Amino acid sequence: MTKAPPSDPWMGRAMPRREDDRLLRGQGRFVDDLSPPDTLHLAFLRSPFAAGEITQLDVAEAREAPGVIAVFTAADLAGLGVSAVNPLLPDVPPVPMQPLAAGRVAAAGQAVAAIVAQSEAAALAALDLILLDVTESPCDYPSHPAHWGQRLEGFSASVVAQVSHALVAPFALEPRAVLAVPEAEGLTVWLAVQTPQRARDDLAAILALPKDRLRVVAPDVGGAFGGKASLMPEDVVTSFAAMTLGRPVKWRATRSEEFLAATQGRGAESSAEMGLAADGRATGLRAKFGFPLGHWMPHSALAPVRNAGRILPGPYAIPVDVQASVALTEGPAVNIYRGAGRPEAAILMERLMDRAAQWSGLDPLEIRRRNLAPAPQGPPVPDRPCSANFSALLDRLEAETDYTALRQAQSDRRAAGQVCGLGLALYVEPCGQGWETARISLLPDGRFQALTGSSAQGQGRETAMAQIAADALGVDPARIIVSQGDSAEMPEAIGALASRSTAIWGTAMWKAASALRAKAQALAGGAPDWVMLAKTLAEGGDTLTAAHRHMAEAEAWASGAVLAEVSIDAETGVIGLDRVTWVDDAGQIINPLLVAGQLIGGAAQGIGTALMERIVRDNGQLLTGSLMDYAVPRAADMPPIRLFSQPTISPANPLGVKGVGEAGCIGVPAAILNAVMDALPPDTPDLSFPLTSEQVWRALTGAKP
Repeated sequence: MTKAPPSDPWMGRAMPRREDDRLLRGQGRFVDDLSPPDTLHLAFLRSPFAAGEITQLDVAEAREAPGVIAVFTAADLAGLGVSAVNPLLPDVPPVPMQPLAAGRVAAAGQAVAAIVAQSEAAALAALDLILLDVTESPCDYPSHPAHWGQRLEGFSASVVAQVSHALVAPFALEPRAVLAVPEAEGLTVWLAVQTPQRARDDLAAILALPKDRLRVVAPDVGGAFGGKASLMPEDVVTSFAAMTLGRPVKWRATRSEEFLAATQGRGAESSAEMGLAADGRATGLRAKFGFPLGHWMPHSALAPVRNAGRILPGPYAIPVDVQASVALTEGPAVNIYRGAGRPEAAILMERLMDRAAQWSGLDPLEIRRRNLAPAPQGPPVPDRPCSANFSALLDRLEAETDYTALRQAQSDRRAAGQVCGLGLALYVEPCGQGWETARISLLPDGRFQALTGSSAQGQGRETAMAQIAADALGVDPARIIVSQGDSAEMPEAIGALASRSTAIWGTAMWKAASALRAKAQALAGGAPDWVMLAKTLAEGGDTLTAAHRHMAEAEAWASGAVLAEVSIDAETGVIGLDRVTWVDDAGQIINPLLVAGQLIGGAAQGIGTALMERIVRDNGQLLTGSLMDYAVPRAADMPPIRLFSQPTISPANPLGVKGVGEAGCIGVPAAILNAVMDALPPDTPDLSFPLTSEQVWRALTGAKP
């Protein structure tokens, strides 16, 4: 038993909330809602030039502008530590961030100077007084290889596929924001981030602060999708400014800044050759991936290429030879984005399966059945599914879609002159590794406070957490108060990414709550009366607490099967996404409504990636810097989505759960690409993402670019 934890001295206790109805009532609290007394505002001068040497940077006039408190350049930040990069590929040297460009800019949009002023308007106005000139010269970056599987020789018979992925923006509803507040003993940083404790560790190392003097708090976060997973240059500069000036300093990104300088996702080039036997069974797979990194590497920069390499051959039993390369590029950092390498692997694999069906004369459903991996048996093994029944997924999809009738209807429509297609995709999804922490306490009124090292960005995670804790305690979930996102409350944690949260933090919370119940039973001599026990403990000034740090011994893997139906306007190439049917294996389901929400939300982003989203630069200059130029899905772009659950219980954790958050970005784009290719002439070369109407029209008409 321990004393009750202290309350937050400034903003109230850290994040006790259930966001389900609070946010709908307009009671959210985001970083930009926080403005302590004497807050200063920061704005960045970003290079309008592409890569080149800085030949002039004169900030003297800006320093004298009305309302300006300070102007910082790279020289002022000299001596700061370096940002951490997760060494997922040991042979790839890390390239940490430069908080402000030093001597050279590596991309248009890179921050060169920062102005701190009494108001945001004053800071922005003073940016125009800085003189910057750059002599542009391109960089020549080397590539670094990686390999998975075994070396395979040429095949006697084979099919090939090639898919290019556009760079895309994570595009959260809430742009990034940071508020740094000097405290007597250190610094409190309010940050829109998925990983508060990791951000604390990285920021402490950069600023040379002891970790116990730096507190990072993630309040409400309006979406992230990987774009808020790693510490960013703006976080460092804002925190440095607050420490230097001894006053709170706040920065918030504009939407155009997010397009210009936030991390991006995807961008890979992929190709593969798959050997085939006469009966359609694959004899081997040789694949190549090339991933861009941008001009610096955030913490998780190498996760996409690692995931793509280790996932192949997905749900199939095929020997693989996977080669990959990564290289710096002249642009913003490329980091994890919902799926992070999983979509690239699944899309390439599923294109090969459809090519194999064409080559063999088999139906796409049958070619997949002939190549399925058997259901996993025994303890989980690294980098392969922990549990699955791929055959059952296909059987369920076939039954729910009345697949044979769909194919006949497609034939009839084509005979009537319509352009239409059906696309299948079968996928697997690794759902994160590592550890997570949880602590739960009995409060004096008989309720419970559940503290988690994870954090939420709008997924309804507090509800699931309360359900898990309540189930272990044997109480109503309404009695659980969930707190999260504060490194002072839960000093050690990793955070929310990689679809790992329910499997890993959920297990940590379940074990902590189970331990609390065991303590209570020992005190009560049997089943506890929680209210009476809480009253007794409160009278003595104590509370009952249990904590757990759970290390996942194995990785949970989800899977699923998707069928997409498309119609194409032959005169314009416009794609109509008629319907998506989806059978998902997410293991044990904690809350069906939250799972459905995650699946449909992921599908929306998958549809955006497949059909419309694309970052475009010309000679280093951004052409898609606003929603006038960068298309995201609207409600009218969403098709009917039929969801079906076909779970196998995961042996990788005691809850039996798997991830769901990224599945829609994995299976849905693969199915859409296959459906569009199915609608086009059989000899059409593989199209690239996004599948624009122009691309499709040219494929239909043979028109050259």
